[in-house]
Order: sequence, then C-alpha cells, then structure tokens
Amino acid sequence: MDGKLNTYQQVETSTKSQLDLILKVYDGAIKSFKDASDHYKNEKFNEGYEQLEKSRKFLTHLYTTLDMDKGGEIAQNLGQLYVYMINQVNVAEATKDLKLIKENIDILNNIRSGWKSLKDDEVKEKLNQIKTEHGVNPGQFTQSV
Repeated sequence: MDGKLNTYQQVETSTKSQLDLILKVYDGAIKSFKDASDHYKNEKFNEGYEQLEKSRKFLTHLYTTLDMDKGGEIAQNLGQLYVYMINQVNVAEATKDLKLIKENIDILNNIRSGWKSLKDDEVKEKLNQIKTEHGVNPGQFTQSV
C-alpha cells in the first residue's frame, strides 16, 4: 500500500504548478503548528514536540528553496521571516508557549494569503487567455443545466 501511496503522491506533485506546491507546503506547516498546539493543550507533549519538528521541516524547506537572485528583497524578507519562525519553534519546544505557535500560524496564514492571491490571478489570466484565443467563455461549462 505504501508503494501505491508514494506513486500517487509523486504523480500528484509532478502535475502541480509551482504555486500549488508552495501552497501545499504552507498548508502542511500550518497544520503541523495547529496539531502541535492541540497536543500541548491536551498535555500530550511528545506528540506536540513531534508536530513542531514537522513544522520546522516545512519552514526549513521554504527557506532552502528561496531563490535569492530572482526573488531579491522579497526573498530576503521571506528568508528572515522563516529564520524568525524557526527560532520561535526552538523557544516553543522549550517553553510549550502556545502564543508562539499561534504567532507562527498567523504569520504563515498571512504569507499564504499572498501566494493564494497570486494563484487566483494566475487562474483568472489563464481563463481569460482561453476566452480570447478560442472565443469561448470557460464559465459556460461550469453552469448547471
């Protein structure tokens, strides 16, 4: 079963756009932070720690995949935020401070909304391109009969 799941995940990942993949990483980080918070609230400290470690991996991935040359100042600012959040993970692991976890969730949600807006703009642009190229209204295919 694991082999089939891995194959499915590889196919799913290979067919996604870069923006979709970025959003997926943000979703994973946010979920891990929320799960960590829930575990800490329920005094399941080992599980909370494991989820914080998982969130650290997502943040590290976001940081290490930044393209500082192409991204310029935006990439540098994102990098500083990721480093800040990783440091917050260290403190949260030591103190089990739920406010730090919530702060990271809020930061990630804020950044994610920016990426989501870019994705929405990309979709609108593609739909307009289809309409222009083919004289078709893409919305006509989604309306109920």
